[in-house]
Amino acid sequence: MNLENIIEELNTRKTELESRLERTHKHIYQKDGPVSANFNEQVKETENDSLVMALDAEGAAELAQVRNALQRISDGVYQNCAHCGESISGDRLEAIPYTDSCIRCASQSNP
Repeated sequence: MNLENIIEELNTRKTELESRLERTHKHIYQKDGPVSANFNEQVKETENDSLVMALDAEGAAELAQVRNALQRISDGVYQNCAHCGESISGDRLEAIPYTDSCIRCASQSNP
């Protein structure tokens, strides 16, 4: 496992997520015009807003995980499971670089 590559990947993902969140926030909170007077258009706009809000929440959650992973690297505990303290396999960290759980703990929390 190459920690420098993982740090680079995490930082790249962090930048991508921050950019996406900036766009979703702008879409949600900085509307350019009033709501359409057409009911069908209002339905479409509401559906779009719901989708964008879901993407925003998903992005925020992943960004928190990425930031947590970078902090865990900085603290020297990146390879330790946050739940049981055992080592997280290098293969798992390369596949999911922002994970904080070993495969056993992750399996137990997702039946």
